[in-house]
Amino acid sequence: MISNKIQDAINAQINAEFWSAYLYLSMSMHFESEGRTGIANWFKIQFQEEQAHAQIFINYLNQRGGRVTLMPIDAVPTSWQSPLDAFKATLEHEQKVTAMINALFSLAESENDYATRDRLSWFVSEQVEEEDNARQLIDKFSLIGDNGMGLYMLDQELGSRVYNAPAALNE
Repeated sequence: MISNKIQDAINAQINAEFWSAYLYLSMSMHFESEGRTGIANWFKIQFQEEQAHAQIFINYLNQRGGRVTLMPIDAVPTSWQSPLDAFKATLEHEQKVTAMINALFSLAESENDYATRDRLSWFVSEQVEEEDNARQLIDKFSLIGDNGMGLYMLDQELGSRVYNAPAALNE
């Protein structure tokens, strides 16, 4: 059985993961409406990843005999000035998620909940990847600036991204 303290914290994280998914879906729709289908695709894949993250937490709570409590999802922004602004917002958001995962990890340690700590280790590594991806794209968009051909090529590159379900989803 999982403690109420850990259960409540994981439920809050589930809500945060769904909010993240909603944010990335909003970003995808924004860029889709601007005809930037590659950027829209990148964010649509992020949307799917965040849904999977929420499901991993849901599965974990269920495995531990906890109770999943879904909460309302707060509104998200709906427009960005440029792809660079959207990726800067993405990095800032992922840094907040990293802090939340780290706090959850610390809570699991303080509660001597080694199973939760073990599950969270996957998320710690995942957040390193999420932040790195955002930084790399910020660097690329900064380098390209307003160069139309560069923006076109990067949009095409981002359009080739495909969703790969995380292995942790099946654990």
